[in-house]
Amino acid sequence: MIVKDLDFDYKCSSPILKDIAFEARPSECLGILGNNGAGKSTLLKCLNRILSPQKGIVYIDDNSILDMSLNKVAQNMAFVAQRTQSSRLTVYDMVMLGRKPYIKWGAKTEDEGIVEAALDKLNLRDMAAKFVDELSGGEQQKVMIARALAQEPKVLLLDEPTSNLDLCNQYEVMRLIKQVCIDSEIAVIIVIHDLNLALRYCDKFVLLKDRQIYNYGDKSIITAKSIEHVYGIAVKIHTIDNVDVVIPQEKKVLEQDSFQDKKNLVNF
Repeated sequence: MIVKDLDFDYKCSSPILKDIAFEARPSECLGILGNNGAGKSTLLKCLNRILSPQKGIVYIDDNSILDMSLNKVAQNMAFVAQRTQSSRLTVYDMVMLGRKPYIKWGAKTEDEGIVEAALDKLNLRDMAAKFVDELSGGEQQKVMIARALAQEPKVLLLDEPTSNLDLCNQYEVMRLIKQVCIDSEIAVIIVIHDLNLALRYCDKFVLLKDRQIYNYGDKSIITAKSIEHVYGIAVKIHTIDNVDVVIPQEKKVLEQDSFQDKKNLVNF
């Protein structure tokens, strides 16, 4: 996927995104980073035409998605939203929904095989007959990723797939996403807040600040300086067991406030 000069704003509002440009390649995981309100989720929705940008082009294999029907977009791009809605569908039927862009009169043997392969990739075969709303949050998230894989997309968009998951499930879901990215040779674009998860599992990064791209590139752009500029907090980055770890530092203003509070107590 190639994104060129993308702008977006809601009516009667200031620009939400401006001059966005980057590339997401097959077998690479691209992390979209930035503070709250930076436009990360909006960007994902612009990429797959849930929202229509005022300017810019999104290419998949040299074809503009603006020239594609919505059905064709769904065959090329899959989107997993931030929140999973509970459903009385079985896991199998939910994943089969991923074949909807291809099915005209009913599921074929080919569709069934693709669904079963997606279930196997996410280790969901044993719970295929269970209802989705009976599963844990981590299991539901895996089901939605399996449904996205059943679309056989060239690009997989994920909006905070680890939100509301416990520590174990966060790493399990990200590990599976990374493995699927490599095995299926698809480009993965993921909005994620946890910098340590991003550093561990993403190959490239887009840092958003003030509605624009602050920086774009590999792990070398994730520095203490860039994080402070984007998130407004000082950090240190240490390497532990060959893994980079971001450690936030206490803000100086907090230390000053604490000193003033102690002084006031003494005066009192």
